[in-house]
Amino acid sequence: MNGVRAPRVIRYVLLACACLGVIFLFLLATASANTALFARGYDLLLVLNVTMVAILMGLVGYQLLRLRRNLKAGVFGARLAARLVLLFALVAVLPGALLYGVSVQFLGKSIESWFDVRVDRALEGGLNLGRSALDYLLKETTNKATQLALRLQEAEPGGMALRLHRASEQAGIYEAALFSASGGVLAVAGISGSTLTPEPPPAQALRRARLQQTYSAIDQMGDQGLMLRAVVAVNSADPTEPLRVLQVIEPVPKQLQQDAEKVQSGYRDYQEISFSRAALKRLYALTLTLTLLLALFSALGLAVVLSEQFSRPLGLLAEGTRAVAQGDFSRRNPVQSHDELGVLTESFNTMTAQLAEAQQKEEENRQAIETTRAYLESVLANLSAGVLAFDNAFRLRTANPSAAVILQQPLADLVGVPLADWGPRIPALGAFADLVADGFRRGRDGHWQQQAELSVSNHTRVLLMRGSGLPGEPAPGCVVVFDDVSELVQAQRDAAWAEVARRLAHEIKNPLTPIQLSAERLAVKLGGKLDASDEEALVRGTQTIIAQVSAMKHMVDDFAIYARQARPGKMQKVDLKGLLLDVLALYENLRPHVSLKLPEHDAAIQGEPTRLRQVFHNLIQNALDAQADVTEPAYEFAIEARGDELTLTFADAGSGIPEDMMRHAFEPYVTTKAKGTGLGLAIVKKIIDEHHGRVTIQNRRPRGAQVTLHFPREGTKT
Repeated sequence: MNGVRAPRVIRYVLLACACLGVIFLFLLATASANTALFARGYDLLLVLNVTMVAILMGLVGYQLLRLRRNLKAGVFGARLAARLVLLFALVAVLPGALLYGVSVQFLGKSIESWFDVRVDRALEGGLNLGRSALDYLLKETTNKATQLALRLQEAEPGGMALRLHRASEQAGIYEAALFSASGGVLAVAGISGSTLTPEPPPAQALRRARLQQTYSAIDQMGDQGLMLRAVVAVNSADPTEPLRVLQVIEPVPKQLQQDAEKVQSGYRDYQEISFSRAALKRLYALTLTLTLLLALFSALGLAVVLSEQFSRPLGLLAEGTRAVAQGDFSRRNPVQSHDELGVLTESFNTMTAQLAEAQQKEEENRQAIETTRAYLESVLANLSAGVLAFDNAFRLRTANPSAAVILQQPLADLVGVPLADWGPRIPALGAFADLVADGFRRGRDGHWQQQAELSVSNHTRVLLMRGSGLPGEPAPGCVVVFDDVSELVQAQRDAAWAEVARRLAHEIKNPLTPIQLSAERLAVKLGGKLDASDEEALVRGTQTIIAQVSAMKHMVDDFAIYARQARPGKMQKVDLKGLLLDVLALYENLRPHVSLKLPEHDAAIQGEPTRLRQVFHNLIQNALDAQADVTEPAYEFAIEARGDELTLTFADAGSGIPEDMMRHAFEPYVTTKAKGTGLGLAIVKKIIDEHHGRVTIQNRRPRGAQVTLHFPREGTKT
């Protein structure tokens, strides 16, 4: 804003100085032609004009300095502005200099022509002529006064006033007054008819009258103009009579008076001008010089202003063009004219508006694409299934986080790697890569689906995999979607086993009691009635039937427990530490071989104490069975807090679990015992699942097995 405001301020100051300079020059020229005004205010006007010229010179110098800085800085349009300033300066200076030279020469010759000798003589002749005419009238007035004085000498003292009146009327005297020697009025007469007291003669005239001399003069008498005054002495025949003085006044004719005044004024002005002829030449030369300087610097200042005015739109267009080249389409230049330059500026504004609109639409499309991409990324990131996208060469493009979680491998390192190179890079993914490649080879039209078991981090996972090809636009390729359905398969398997257990318990339990009762009745009815060998066979048979029926009842009870549905709504706060100690109190014979690691504080969870006791009994019984042949058995029980979980660990020093059975350890009928049903760990897992927990199993080194129960802590959302 300051860069635009400064030229505008300079423009206004320049215009104001030029206007003031013109006014001061006009006043200076007026003062040069008027002597009175020249004498009063010429010096002040001269100082003001010189000051205006100095201010204009400073402004023009500042403008030229700014133009020079713009040229050095390479500002667009500065060269054009400098060229325009040079052209305007030549247009202003050359005619001005020529006019100044001609004016100075013409003015010098004109002033010299004013003081011609003939004009001087003509003015002197006119002045002498006027003086001669006035002298003649004054002489006539003096003669009239002398004649009137002689006539008054013959009159008696008492009749002088009457004689003065008659003689004045006869002679046509304008005013005649008789005074005493001291200046007192004795009588007044004349054709003027004035009733005012006549003006007394001057003291010089009275002195000359007392010396018997005549006084005559031309005096200026107020509004009456020039008057001819003649004063003579009036002597009396009686020497004792005092001296009397006669004053005769005649007016100068108006026309003669005006002509004389004109001649006198013209001659006086001519003499004044003639006296200051050299000064007048310098005055007019200085006025012309100031006029030239004022016009010249005004023209130069105007040239700079106009050049900047012409070049500024070009500079704005250049700046806007650079901004457009840098991607800024918000520039709009003001249209300051309706010529071709204005049309160009308006076209530029239209272009930038269209570019800005196109950029805005592109930005909106980009934001829409980014929003869609972010949405898709959010969907993929929060999708539980794994998603892998490949190009047409089976190079990995992208993978969502769930894919890395399911496969337990850093898939970000495989972006851009062909599927065939996954195995050499990450051996754990070799089988998965082979499944994907085989699926696309066998698939019809690039679509396939299969379920496979993979070993992931020493755990067998069941993956449901589906592959499909992507269309050719915008990028050909394929996508693989897979999900870990291990828990779903396990849940289906558990449900199937639960149904089998329920049916077996239902079908087997009913005939067991009649079989047992029948065997016992046979033993009672036939006891003592058979010979010794038959009696022994009967006892042995009935005992075998009763023992097997009892074993089958235990198996049916396990089936019933496994098949029993969860009973929600009976959960309560349970202290794991106290519950574990209560259960271990039933195994006093194990105390020397037990190692406990319990926390100082309570370990509270939400659960069913009866069901949890069953879990503890099953796990302790498994540890007892696993160490039946061990001379130095060891039992380790530990409770730990891990974040929002409480873990309860059961460990032994037995033979452990074979690796091929580890992944099926919690399935029914999987057991290492010769007479086991295989439902113990399955029941444990079912009860822990009902408590929103989880159970893990692993072998210890150098020997033994460890089962860990994970429970959510009291107050934790599940």
